[in-house]
Amino acid sequence: MWYFSWVLGLGFAVTLAVLNAIWLEVRADQNN
Repeated sequence: MWYFSWVLGLGFAVTLAVLNAIWLEVRADQNN
């Protein structure tokens, strides 16, 4: 079941990237 850990890691990386992008957008809006 190597694919399970691979998909789990991929989903975690994607979620982290999306949250990081949203956080950067919110921080940019607060600075203006």
